[in-house]
Amino acid sequence: MSAIAIVTMVLGLGIIAWLSARAKATRLAQAGGASVPSTKTEAGAHKATRRPVLHSLPVYHGWYAALWVLGPALLFLAVWSNIMPGLVTDRVLQDPAAASLPTDSFARGAILGEARNLALNKATMAFDERAKALVEPYKQANQYYSMGGAIVALLLAFAGGAYAFTRIRPNFRARTRVERVVMMTLLIASLIAIVTTVGIVASLLWESLRFFSMVNPIDFLFGTKWSPQSAAMGYGNEDAFGAVPLFWGTIFIGAIIAMIVAIPLGLMSAIYLTQYAKPMARAWLKPILEVLAGVPTVVYGYFAALTIAPNMRDFAAWIGISSASSESALAAGLVMGVMIIPFVSSMADDSINSVPQSMRDGSLAMGATTSETIRQVLIPAALPGVVGGVLLAVSRAIGETMIVVMAAGLAANMTLNPFASVTTVTTQIVQLLTGDQEFESAKTLAAFALGLVLFVVTLLLNIVALQVVKRYREAYE
Repeated sequence: MSAIAIVTMVLGLGIIAWLSARAKATRLAQAGGASVPSTKTEAGAHKATRRPVLHSLPVYHGWYAALWVLGPALLFLAVWSNIMPGLVTDRVLQDPAAASLPTDSFARGAILGEARNLALNKATMAFDERAKALVEPYKQANQYYSMGGAIVALLLAFAGGAYAFTRIRPNFRARTRVERVVMMTLLIASLIAIVTTVGIVASLLWESLRFFSMVNPIDFLFGTKWSPQSAAMGYGNEDAFGAVPLFWGTIFIGAIIAMIVAIPLGLMSAIYLTQYAKPMARAWLKPILEVLAGVPTVVYGYFAALTIAPNMRDFAAWIGISSASSESALAAGLVMGVMIIPFVSSMADDSINSVPQSMRDGSLAMGATTSETIRQVLIPAALPGVVGGVLLAVSRAIGETMIVVMAAGLAANMTLNPFASVTTVTTQIVQLLTGDQEFESAKTLAAFALGLVLFVVTLLLNIVALQVVKRYREAYE
């Protein structure tokens, strides 16, 4: 029995439990206010009593029963799906047909993998004839354990549903139990994000420490020669991992050229949309501008490599620069600047709109023109928010990879010539980790050290930007 069929059956039982529990709770709710005769009082008269009113709505009783059906069964299936492959393999190895398997673990695993793929219809042929003899044992073992898992999951679902159904009473606090489960689910989701972040940082730190045990951190952070290939070829690690050219390329493309494009265009577009554009024009232009943020970066990379870079090379030749490269920092920076215009524009738009209307009206009442009000009142008042948007845009730009890979090249150069080929931290990370790599060499571990530096810089930029935005919001809320 397939996993999809088992999960479908469990979900069907959950729906049945939800409907049944809700129906029972509804009947209890309808009878909750009815008067029923009781025993005689001391005076000999019958005293009417009222049944207890239902504590929680019927829908909460339904969800309580459904959770008891789905929770244990799906949790068991999740655990069973990880345990079952090992049990199936052990059962197949006990079959007489597995006696001819080699003793080498790698070769044996390859044959078992082919047999498993044939048994599960994931492959149509095997390279090793010994795998064909194990197909039928694999099918039988897989069917045996799948059926066993399905039976246990259904029994858990029935047991959970029966238990929940017996708990449905007028005074049962089903809403409290359901809300507690939801709260625990949200807590687990939050913890997953936190644990993932901690795991990323821990892995970066561990691998970076391994790298710094081979390479001096001072040489890495302040060296001016980047040539990890020479170290991998056995020429030594001395002066081969100086990352300053990579840091400069990242700053040159992402924090200088791109910002020269993004800040003026983003700020001017925000000023137009907030101060001059009619409501109809704003309703159309703002979504169109924000579409730029949703374009895949590989598309920007193609545009930079096929359109902008050749034009920049021709422009350099036209102004007399004969050494211009077809892959240049200027081409990558221009396209990257266009890509992050929505980040600057959106933050500037929100900041300008957050300036109190009384400040605008006061400036205009004093005789200032609209342009003077923008220059001397709105922009200074909104400057903290604009700065926060710029810092967020910079952190986005320095982490960009595809545009630099496709348009700026791979040469680690320290140059002020925008028509020269440069590279960035993210580009080198991709290059170092592409293909078959030896994770015991300094060349490969250098990618983790670069990632750690990039992570710290991006984190600091985000912290500064959030603090600036927070201070701005406190000023006008």
